[in-house]
Amino acid sequence: MSYLFTSESVSEGHPDKVADQISDALIDNFLAFDKDSKVACETLVTTGQVVLAGEVKSQSYLDVQKIARDVIRKIGYTKSEYMFEANSCGILSAIHEQSQDINQGVDRAKPEEQGAGDQGMMFGYASNETDNYMPLALDLAHKLLIELAAIRRENSEIKYLRPDAKSQVTIEYDDNHQPIRIDTIVISTQHDEFDEEGKMLEKIKSDMISILIPRVKASLKPELRQLFTDEIQYHINPTGKFVIGGPHGDTGLTGRKIIVDTYGGKGAHGGGAFSGKDPSKVDRSAAYATRHIAKNLVAAGVADEVLVQVSYAIGVAEPCGIFIDTNGTSKVNLTDGEIAKKVQEIFDMRPYFIEQRLKLRNPIYSETAAYGHMGRKNEVVTKTFYGSNGEEKKVEVELFTWEKLDFVDKVKVAFGL
Repeated sequence: MSYLFTSESVSEGHPDKVADQISDALIDNFLAFDKDSKVACETLVTTGQVVLAGEVKSQSYLDVQKIARDVIRKIGYTKSEYMFEANSCGILSAIHEQSQDINQGVDRAKPEEQGAGDQGMMFGYASNETDNYMPLALDLAHKLLIELAAIRRENSEIKYLRPDAKSQVTIEYDDNHQPIRIDTIVISTQHDEFDEEGKMLEKIKSDMISILIPRVKASLKPELRQLFTDEIQYHINPTGKFVIGGPHGDTGLTGRKIIVDTYGGKGAHGGGAFSGKDPSKVDRSAAYATRHIAKNLVAAGVADEVLVQVSYAIGVAEPCGIFIDTNGTSKVNLTDGEIAKKVQEIFDMRPYFIEQRLKLRNPIYSETAAYGHMGRKNEVVTKTFYGSNGEEKKVEVELFTWEKLDFVDKVKVAFGL
């Protein structure tokens, strides 16, 4: 019997994502000027106010207010009527030095013996459902909001859009777990006031269905376009009005969109957030490493779907264990436990080696803080940072290294594929 599965996404203007982007901008700036920085910073945003808090050990000094304002401006909060605006919002910093008790468990005389920055378990997931090995419902939910943000910035076809938005996609699957059609699409987009409120919702619904949806469809492969039928149930701004939004509408906090950040409810999540954490925190680095493993296993043909779990004790380099679940889709004559043992031989999951393998001591995190940390494009870019004294620093970095399929050949050899 067919079944339905749903995933959601939120835009870069969603208050929780504003907080994530500020926290990750701070991480990038610290790493740009001191690669050994240890940072765990949280951000709170609300009406006209930003609060920065956390722990830092770094040789660099930053103008955190300027960094936060630059992020808010880039997102699009640039008008006073939003009640949260880049130039005028208050910014309070309560960032202080990292606890020595934690630091002594992480730093070691030999870098390769670096301990995990915390205990916990992290998960990575991949399936061959899409070209980027991500769950389809989440991939479409992200694409809707990425395109909506592009339309907002163009300010041509639709002129009333504001930065805050959410999407949700429900897909019907058959018994073989193949997508049949899109059942429901939910889009809630913040907007300007309308002169005639009665026509407001009608106009927004029409624009979302006749402008946004066709642009998203045009970017997809033919087999995915076929999922968009005339029977889709649309819920566009279902409350009827969405003028008050962003941090004025809801308080935003770092780390509250961890399912949007990962797999949209597919697979599993260990509970640890990513944004605002340097890569010594395995909540972040090991989650990227397990995604890298899962994606390379699926791409190599080990299974159609793979969930990877790794766990750590704080201050200990070797993981407590690695778990693999192929959900009955394995293509090799091995149990999931036997697959896990081979994975341990291929991928060194000690924190230092994860950092080195995935080049995580670079300022690569701002790009992860909206529209998902997984399934993104691996590319090399040049980024510019400014020190507190106005010093300009250009850094060439490789983004989303955990999305590379650079271990496929090693996996094939190990599994005899």
